[in-house]
Amino acid sequence: MSRFIVLRICQGFLTLFLVSVLTFFLINLAPGGPSAIMNFESTEQQREALTKQLGLDKPVVMRYAEWLGGVVQGDLGRSLDSQQPVSKLLSERFPNTVLLSAATLIFTLIIGIPLGVLAAVKRGSWLDRAITFMSTVGMAIPEFWLGILLIIIFAVAYHILPPSGMVTAGNVFAWGDLFKHMIMPMLTLSILMLPNIVRFTRSAMVDVIDLDFIRTARAKGLKSFRVFFKHALRNALIPIVAIIGLIIPILLGGSVVVENVFGWPGMGRLAVQAATNRDYTVVMGVTMMVGTIVIITNIVTDLLYSVLDPRIRYE
Repeated sequence: MSRFIVLRICQGFLTLFLVSVLTFFLINLAPGGPSAIMNFESTEQQREALTKQLGLDKPVVMRYAEWLGGVVQGDLGRSLDSQQPVSKLLSERFPNTVLLSAATLIFTLIIGIPLGVLAAVKRGSWLDRAITFMSTVGMAIPEFWLGILLIIIFAVAYHILPPSGMVTAGNVFAWGDLFKHMIMPMLTLSILMLPNIVRFTRSAMVDVIDLDFIRTARAKGLKSFRVFFKHALRNALIPIVAIIGLIIPILLGGSVVVENVFGWPGMGRLAVQAATNRDYTVVMGVTMMVGTIVIITNIVTDLLYSVLDPRIRYE
C-alpha cells in the first residue's frame, strides 16, 4: 500500500510538472499581454519600464525556470495586475469555491443516490423512465443558460433570492444570508451533476440487486429499505465512488462559469479575470491548485476502493 501511495504521488508531481509547462508556454505565447502593460494611457517608455520591472522582457524559458524555482520554495509569485501575492489571492478565493462545491456535492448525493436506487428497483416502470428522462435533460442543459434562467425567475420576477454575490453588501455577515446567495449557484451545479450520480447509481444497483445474496435477504423477510439501501447499495458503492471522484474536478471546472454568472467570489471567477487580464502568475497559481486537487482526489478515490472492497489490494 505504501509503495502504491508513493508511486501515485510521484506520478502526481510529474503530471503537475507537465501541466505547468503546457499552461505556462501557451498563455505566455498567446497574443497580447498583461492589462497592466496594455494600458494605452501609458507612454511607450512607461510600458517598457513596466515590462522590464515585471521580468517580461526575458525569454519564456528563463521566466518559466524562475517561476518553477519559486514554486519549489513555496512562492507562487505576485499578480502582474494587482501586485498581490498569488498565494494570498488563492487563500481568499479557495474557501469560497470549496464551500460552494462541497454544498453542491452533498446536495447532489442526497438527491441523486436515492433516485438512482429507486430507478433500479423500479426499472422498466414509468418511474424509471421519468428519472432517466430527467437525467438526460439535465445533461443537455448548458450551465450558463440555466443560471441566467434561475436569476430571471427567482431574482428578477419573484424577488425570492439575491441575484449575485456571496453576501448582501452593507449587511453584517449571517449564515442565513450566505445560504440564500448560495441556493441558485448550488442548484445550477447540482442539476448538472445529478444525471451522472443517478445513472451510475442505477447501473451499479441493477448489477447488484439480481445477485443471490440479495434474493436470499429478501427471502428471509427483510424490509425492502434495508435490503436495497444497506446490503445492495453497500456493494454498489465502488462505481458510485468512482464517479464522485470524477465529479469533483467537473465541479471545479463548472464553477468557472457558474461563479461568473452569479458573481460568486471563488477561484473560477478569479481564473476568468486572470485569463482576461493575461495575469500569467495568477493563471498558473489557479492551474496548480486545481491540478493538485484533482490528483489528491484520484489518490483518495483509489484508496477508498480497498476500504469498500477488502478484496482489492495495492501491492
